[in-house]
Amino acid sequence: MFDILMYLFENFIHSDVEVEVNHDELTDELTRAGFRQQEIHKALAWLERLADLQDSQKPYLNRSEGHTTRVFTAEETARIDCASRGFLIYLENLGVLDGTTREMVLDRVMELDMAEVTLDDLKWVVLMVLFNVPGCEEAYDQMEGLLFEEAEGLLH
Repeated sequence: MFDILMYLFENFIHSDVEVEVNHDELTDELTRAGFRQQEIHKALAWLERLADLQDSQKPYLNRSEGHTTRVFTAEETARIDCASRGFLIYLENLGVLDGTTREMVLDRVMELDMAEVTLDDLKWVVLMVLFNVPGCEEAYDQMEGLLFEEAEGLLH
């Protein structure tokens, strides 16, 4: 499922092309790209739930911001390694994430069908969340800079 999300993000969502793609056309495109129907439906449902989070009545999306400390649940700790949890805290300290977007990232990470989420996987989920939240354009640009600046630094 994560491979499909990455494919969609890189080829449709993140591209500068403004394209209206309906669900059936997208499913056909993904099938032609070699993805299985079951995984396609999971990925599209994941994206729909990401969009739904913006209108959600979940308490963590409607609380007032203040200085809080996030304690990760046992399930989150089991699936998200220490480096990734630290990176989330780092992003929040930088102002890339706030409490609401952090919780959206955690919600989407925990919905991935992966036993363990790597730091690279987490970074892409952060980008996907920030891309989909109105008003987070600056945070998205900052995160994109962090992601690609790090990759370019490895080449030198």
